[in-house]
Amino acid sequence: MGQDVTQAAASWNAHGPDLFLCRGTIKILETGLRAVLPAGTQALAEDALKLARRYQRLSGTAELRFRLEKIRHDSCRRFHVDQVPLRFLCTYTGPGVQWKYADSETIHETSAGWITLLKGRLYPGWSTKGAVLHRSPPLSDLLVPVTRLLLTLDHPDACGMGRQ
Repeated sequence: MGQDVTQAAASWNAHGPDLFLCRGTIKILETGLRAVLPAGTQALAEDALKLARRYQRLSGTAELRFRLEKIRHDSCRRFHVDQVPLRFLCTYTGPGVQWKYADSETIHETSAGWITLLKGRLYPGWSTKGAVLHRSPPLSDLLVPVTRLLLTLDHPDACGMGRQ
């Protein structure tokens, strides 16, 4: 992750909304994101949209769910597999995603800027054999409070975003 994106992520943490959540095509996401973009965060927006385009190519979906969120608490401490076909995560600030193989106790943690691509239970042919489980790092265990800035890209119908 470049210094410009790192600085833009810090600016988003200081001045951006706690949550930006949008469903749609890249064009819709870009329009929505630019409408809430604080000064000094252009590099973050460009990087997140680049990752959204990558997710779109990998997943084959015309639309996606885009979630950019500041996390200051323990949001998801249990290791799990999501109920989605494919989940794409990138932590811009703070501790990264923790993951482990289902049959192992060894916990790994990604670094800020790393991409985590996870097959969910709805991925075609998904199996528990060799499955990777993940969680958010436990922030309450840290001595100094920290804010994670997490980008989550999913199928457009993920987590209640389906058309009603």
